[in-house]
Amino acid sequence: MADINSIAKQFTDFYYTTFDTNRAALSALYRNESMLSWEGTPIQGAGAIGEKLQGLPFEKVQHKVTTLDAQPSSPSVASLIVSVTGLLLVDDSPNPLQYSQVFHLIPDGGSYYVLNDIFRLNYG
Repeated sequence: MADINSIAKQFTDFYYTTFDTNRAALSALYRNESMLSWEGTPIQGAGAIGEKLQGLPFEKVQHKVTTLDAQPSSPSVASLIVSVTGLLLVDDSPNPLQYSQVFHLIPDGGSYYVLNDIFRLNYG
């Protein structure tokens, strides 16, 4: 298996750059069996996940990753769990929001897709 930390960094760099510039393209990273938990609400399937992400109520967003941790998630498949914490700069607000996000990545050809995605804003 390739170095999981470099895979996790490459994936998150791509994911957040795409999220910040072209949310419509994110649905290609999910499959019909994929599940997103967004602030506790479960959403299943690439189409529904894409609709949710495109329908978020802001124009501009910028992710700033603070921590990134990765672990292998299977002894037989090159899948991995990626945990991210960071800051969100939304629209023109001067106050960043703290968030955490966990991805379960499954190999697909020479790339990965997101099987599970858990997103939470961290208040307090």
